[in-house]
Amino acid sequence: MAYTVIDKPSDYFNTVLYTGNGSDGHAITGVGFQSDMTWIKQRSGTEDHCIFDVVRGSTERLSPNTTGALWDSSTNIQSFDSDGFTLGASDQLNASSATQVSWNWKAGTAFTNDASATGIGTLDSAGSVNTDAGFSIVSYTSNGSSNQSVAHNLGGVPEMIISKNRDSGSASYNYWTVYHHSLATANDKKLKLNTTDAASTTNEWGDTDPTSTVYSLHTSGDGTTNHSTDKMISYCFRSIKGYSKFSSYIGNGQDTPNGVFTYLGFTPAFILIKATDSNSWVIVDDKRPADPNPVDSSLAANSSDAETTGDSNTTFDFLSNGFRTNGNSGNNNSSGQEYIFMAFASSPFTTSTGIPATAR
Repeated sequence: MAYTVIDKPSDYFNTVLYTGNGSDGHAITGVGFQSDMTWIKQRSGTEDHCIFDVVRGSTERLSPNTTGALWDSSTNIQSFDSDGFTLGASDQLNASSATQVSWNWKAGTAFTNDASATGIGTLDSAGSVNTDAGFSIVSYTSNGSSNQSVAHNLGGVPEMIISKNRDSGSASYNYWTVYHHSLATANDKKLKLNTTDAASTTNEWGDTDPTSTVYSLHTSGDGTTNHSTDKMISYCFRSIKGYSKFSSYIGNGQDTPNGVFTYLGFTPAFILIKATDSNSWVIVDDKRPADPNPVDSSLAANSSDAETTGDSNTTFDFLSNGFRTNGNSGNNNSSGQEYIFMAFASSPFTTSTGIPATAR
């Protein structure tokens, strides 16, 4: 029996903390690989979140807590390096003495898909993928026509897709659209990464389930996934046993030690979680708690607010095989409320050779 295919999750995902110095050319190391997607947030101050990837280019910034179009500047990430990245002097990324967190994912294999030649999808796409880690970055140009689809190259069915229009200045088409397979009738539901909005009905996903080769776009040839001739970027994920999981749980409203336990099959390194009603997107990781447990330092993906630490209402315990909620906040454990999440591992519960990992 395969326990996991990834014994060292930090080869594919890693959280790195650093302190800004305000200087151009500030090299951040310790990632352990060349990051292909890096998400950065200032912890100590009120600054926007920033996402970068190798497909768009390291200098091109998008902010998941805003609806802004792409901003290209040499003050952003100047290069992705073999063990990290090099920063410009942007206040969001590198303000002097500001504490920062970076979350880093490895894709690494470039791809292009000529839809007319391959017969896969209807729009050409290009990107970077790691099928072992279940992650791909997909870039395409929409055409404003109905019933379109693009290749994702994941090698399996996407369970979560985060998509952004890089061009549009229209408020109708520039929010961050999230697909999550755990939502009921998921192919006609969306969440917005940049807001606290509840899940709502949409046709951003063409009212069609994604397949092992493509995902579908807005059926009417409009909206955030298929507007005019705008350029789009999508981050696609699927669960990999012992490394990542994209699922949901129902809150019970109880405090520790009686909070909800969610089995992952690994010790989490990172969790992004959202109630399907009107609450924040909460990000927690294993590098920012003051003590191993509870994990009580959180950031909101939809907000520029500084890190919140010691909030007893929105904390978690990271366990050897999953996580448990602490507190009864609407952000993580309201009674009867559904929560969707994405989680990545620091270590599998059991290695590929069948050896149990050490409990946290």
